[in-house]
Amino acid sequence: MSSPVITPLPPPQPAHEANTNLAHLNPLPKSVFTLQQTAQLEALYTIIRDKNTSRGDFLFYSDRIIRLLVEEGLNHLPVVKRTVETPTGTTYDGVGFEGKICGVSILRAGEAMEAGLREVCRSVRIGKILIQRDEETALPKLFYSKFPQDIASRYVLLLDPMLATGGSAMKAVEVLIENGVPEERIIFINLIASPEGLTTFCARYPTLRVITGWIDQGLNEKAYIIPGLGDFGERRYCS
Repeated sequence: MSSPVITPLPPPQPAHEANTNLAHLNPLPKSVFTLQQTAQLEALYTIIRDKNTSRGDFLFYSDRIIRLLVEEGLNHLPVVKRTVETPTGTTYDGVGFEGKICGVSILRAGEAMEAGLREVCRSVRIGKILIQRDEETALPKLFYSKFPQDIASRYVLLLDPMLATGGSAMKAVEVLIENGVPEERIIFINLIASPEGLTTFCARYPTLRVITGWIDQGLNEKAYIIPGLGDFGERRYCS
């Protein structure tokens, strides 16, 4: 009697090809890592892009994406061998995280990502940085920063949901480096990026890892991400 033929199960349904990251930026910079482009992830983004989505739903579904991004960011931290004993008395040779981490949110929208980081990293230290446009020079300018005293010895997860031109993010990295954080110890995490901003950012900081959830079509004449989701901070904090 012959064995039955087992048909392999199909992989997760992919996102619509015209909306995927590679449709908007191909090839990706080597330092850029994205979430798997599944139909489920695209469904979450569709909800938060919809202008008619309620604030409650926007909070819930954007928080789901943020947690996925934070988990992916943690995948890029170095580990060392660690041996433990299980309740069965068996020795397990596993790994543990190497070094300490902290989050740094770019105010104000970046603060929305702090809860997602705290949910998976207990007692994590959080720094803050405020960067705004200088009215005289039109360039990003540092207005405020507060970091853990030992930030130079930590791995830093830099948090900002939107990467448009990349100006604020690049200024934030500049400030972190001035405070002693090596470029290669910074991981920038964001929900949506423009191809233009991502290309500029990665060219300036090639050894810094970028974790992004979705790469959109591009920027319009006002430097807004298209299709985007509007002003993330306004939609998150205002009813």
